[in-house]
Amino acid sequence: MGKYFGTDGIRGVAGVDLDAGLAFKAGCAAATALKQVCESRPQVIIVRDTRISCDMLEAALSAGLCSAGADVTLLGVLATPAAAYLTLKNQADMGIVISASHNPYEHNGIKMFGNNGFKLSDSLEEKIEQIIDSENGFQMATGGDLGRITADHGAWTKEYVSHLASASTGGRYSGRIAIDCANGAAAETARLLFRQLQAEFEIIADGPDGVNINVDCGSTHMEYISDMMKTGRFSVGFAFDGDADRCLVVDERGEVIDGDMLMALFARDMKDSGSLKGDGFVGTVVSNSGMDTYAHDNGFAFHRAAVGDRNVLEMMLDTGCNLGGESSGHIIFLDDSTTGDGQLTAVKFLNVLKNSGKSASELAAGIPSYPQVMPSFHLTGGSAQRDAIMSDPRLHEEIKKQEELLSGEGRILIRPSGTEPVIRILVEARTEALAAEKAERFIDFMKSL
Repeated sequence: MGKYFGTDGIRGVAGVDLDAGLAFKAGCAAATALKQVCESRPQVIIVRDTRISCDMLEAALSAGLCSAGADVTLLGVLATPAAAYLTLKNQADMGIVISASHNPYEHNGIKMFGNNGFKLSDSLEEKIEQIIDSENGFQMATGGDLGRITADHGAWTKEYVSHLASASTGGRYSGRIAIDCANGAAAETARLLFRQLQAEFEIIADGPDGVNINVDCGSTHMEYISDMMKTGRFSVGFAFDGDADRCLVVDERGEVIDGDMLMALFARDMKDSGSLKGDGFVGTVVSNSGMDTYAHDNGFAFHRAAVGDRNVLEMMLDTGCNLGGESSGHIIFLDDSTTGDGQLTAVKFLNVLKNSGKSASELAAGIPSYPQVMPSFHLTGGSAQRDAIMSDPRLHEEIKKQEELLSGEGRILIRPSGTEPVIRILVEARTEALAAEKAERFIDFMKSL
């Protein structure tokens, strides 16, 4: 990770780690870097989620871009994958997202996409960081070379929604759909999308007020939509996160179908239709071990990448797979999108339901999933404490000891968050109770270090 760019862009608490000054410098640096490769004035689009801090950061970022000679088009509240798609589709030089995804509203981030629709390369991120820290690195514009800001009034949003709807196959879905927008970016487009699909649906958590994004809703809080499904009024439910690049599914009984299980279902459907490339799919090191069993039993290749959509995408490109993602519901359909798209995932799942003629629970019943517990250990000492614990040899000795006690019927993975002062724990075991016991043991152990 660089000084400013982490695993998913520039992240931090708004007004503290990520303030208007840093946003302005990031805009200046991005425009300066673009001018070194663009033949004409750089064109940049900006989308944002619903956090209260987005106003401040959007203004500062736009000012920085214009100050260094780039034109900016503000698209308002839209999903992260919309920036990737619209940058490529409309031949912009860069797409920028202001969002902290599934994190609390106090956090925010700046994520940049290149003109190919993919996240910036490590080398370009390093160049932008160098420009930010350089005393004379900014190539500031004057006079007629200053950039301009324009605001789109819905045309680009409609273009993105039409792109999502075009992925629908097999006619109208006849069941009733529950949709949780996490009070985030999907609140701007989900209603438009499902109307275009002529679906019967009910939406919750679509009233963002700047501070309620991801609060007791969305893909990180599945309880409410699961309870909705248990009323018997719906046949399938979708929950997005704050920037709508994730989607988790709930079946008609209220049971969650996570990203691993979704990928398995998509792989089988795509193989049947002849559209699966690379003869398999890409998950991550935290993917449930049931994926290995499923892949073996069904003749798929299953690859594990390091956590993070950038790592998943890299392995997809290396293996030739056009399907990959994470258990969190961040799924990449490479033939349709250059990054994970929660609303696209929802459309694709409706296709699977229509193709199969089965209910969501019937589809999921054939996917093995082993008991897995994934708590997070939140640190009061920030990233320094996180790094110290992760480098402590006593932790790694304890991991080895506890895995040996599982006798080959489970695994333990402990890894640092790339965006927060958090250590994430994953334990798979014969039973959920045993997995929970082991996870709690590690939390207590790390507290003692």
